[in-house]
Amino acid sequence: MNHALFHLFVPTTGQGLFDVTEAVCAWVKTQGISTGLLTVWCRHTSASLLVQANADPEVQADMEAFFVRLVPEGRGLYRHEEEGLDNMPAHLRAALTAVQVVVPVEHGHPVFGEFQSLYLFEHRGGEHRRELVLHLSGTP
Repeated sequence: MNHALFHLFVPTTGQGLFDVTEAVCAWVKTQGISTGLLTVWCRHTSASLLVQANADPEVQADMEAFFVRLVPEGRGLYRHEEEGLDNMPAHLRAALTAVQVVVPVEHGHPVFGEFQSLYLFEHRGGEHRRELVLHLSGTP
């Protein structure tokens, strides 16, 4: 069994969904592993990962709006405010989603559905440089 590890850095420009599918698939394609499992790990507590629909941008907009309603930002809503009013809501949103996604790899490609993409879900405002760790294991 072969293993490969890669750190993918994703610049974000505020809250929202950032499609990382193309970058992830491009890296997997170069690894020479035909059949296996890809684990994508988000190294942050205020960002997360989602596999979600990619055909209609309104899906992403609705997803973002839902989490803003579910976990609102504002002074006095949470005890932890030292790192900004968006920080504690970002932690809660990340806790409600996932920081790890596992995707099967077949014929050297991650097996996403026709209308699926992998998104880094940025839960904080401002610009950030997020790190994803990709671990691929399998056979040639």
